[in-house]
Amino acid sequence: MVGTNQFGEMYADLSQIPKDVRKDLRPALKKTGDQVAADAKGRASWSSRIPGAIRVKVLYGRGRAGVIITVSRKRAPHARPYEGIAARRGNAANFRHPLFGNRERWYTQRTRPFLLPAAQARRAQVRADIVKVVADAARRRGFK
Repeated sequence: MVGTNQFGEMYADLSQIPKDVRKDLRPALKKTGDQVAADAKGRASWSSRIPGAIRVKVLYGRGRAGVIITVSRKRAPHARPYEGIAARRGNAANFRHPLFGNRERWYTQRTRPFLLPAAQARRAQVRADIVKVVADAARRRGFK
């Protein structure tokens, strides 16, 4: 997943930043996360519920720091299988469900990922934005 390997070290570094600097970083990180979320919403525009269920959170604390993009399970319960998260047996290209609730007749349907492709497409931009924000915050605090 994007973020786990590529941004893991950066998240660890962000968790060490003093609280006063975090206040400067939070809005910029939120803006960067909002850009990825907007891309994901565009990719999920085929759904009437998924785009409105996408949220961005900026976390700091307890060893966790970073931007998390989530989809509300209550508002869009179908988002998880369409993203391919609930796929079984390692086949993330398809998922199965009862046809119109009939558990004796199952239908195989293709996934339509929206979060992971958005994160992958914006990876370089996110990295550049975060590096710029951290450098600006450090410069304001007297670092060169």
